[in-house]
Amino acid sequence: MAPQITVTEHLLLHQKRTPTATGRFTRLFNEIILSAKIISREVTKAGLVDVLGFTGDTNVQGEEVRKLDEYANRVLIHRLSRCGVLCAMASEENADVIEIAAGLPVGEYILIFDPLDGSSNIDANVSIGTIFSILRRKTPVEGPLLSSDVLQRGAEQVAAGYIVYGSSTMLVFTTGDGVHGFTLDPGVGEFLLSHPNIRIPEQGRIYSVNEGYQNYWDAPTRQVMEYFKNSEGARRKPYSLRYIGSLVADFHRHLLYGGVFLYPADGRDPKKPGGKLRLMCEANPLAMVVEQAGGLATDGVRRILDIEPEHLHQRVPLVIGSRDDVLKIKEIYESGS
Repeated sequence: MAPQITVTEHLLLHQKRTPTATGRFTRLFNEIILSAKIISREVTKAGLVDVLGFTGDTNVQGEEVRKLDEYANRVLIHRLSRCGVLCAMASEENADVIEIAAGLPVGEYILIFDPLDGSSNIDANVSIGTIFSILRRKTPVEGPLLSSDVLQRGAEQVAAGYIVYGSSTMLVFTTGDGVHGFTLDPGVGEFLLSHPNIRIPEQGRIYSVNEGYQNYWDAPTRQVMEYFKNSEGARRKPYSLRYIGSLVADFHRHLLYGGVFLYPADGRDPKKPGGKLRLMCEANPLAMVVEQAGGLATDGVRRILDIEPEHLHQRVPLVIGSRDDVLKIKEIYESGS
């Protein structure tokens, strides 16, 4: 039997190849791992304890907050604020940047996260997940935190990844040197390397999009849908439609099997003309993962990782997945613009 490698062992092996490594990043990751285990434990017994349904509150996005969403947010903030290597955090659920409380040790990293993506599916027992992005502060730790420390392009991320809570709990991440997947073994309580060096196929057979909103799409987006449905494209037969409605779950499938996920801009809500998904806590981390696996991520035309964020909860359209599929969509958007 091949030796089983834990996440910590994997990080330490990588650290040995980096002379400037201090171990502080590994400490941060260990707290993310512990938080994932705690959240996973609650997710697996969600129907047995009082963590289903709504809290009665709304978040900064104007969305109703679910109990398990709030629980995951509290776990991450509590655990990570005490790890000693962060100077700030930002969550989809909080309006403002979360700075480390006075008296607690601080460091040079910033963590941005969506505590429980796909939370509208919680009560239906559909796969959900945590998405995270790690940045390194630009200004000295001793000084005040500036907006430029937080509002960095996705290309400047130190690491990114997600945890998917499904038939098994799986951690997928990149530190800029490929993408690796670790599955939680409940018997020993450790994430063990199960998917080393993940590579997304250059072309897929599946597309994921909510076609219920097609009446709100522009002409190029409708043309993209026609491309996937006809038999005149590169595959000479239609793509299959698979849509879960949980970004982490849809993305995870495409990362392993190939294909493309789309959440285009639409005209449903004039307050959200730029799309629904959040640049900082959803699009950027998944874009880093997919590019490290050989895929692409755009807003239809622009590379996601090159977008300069203007504010913390900025929204963008997202086209992410297999390289050839994303490039074809980009071609259609450019020709139709």
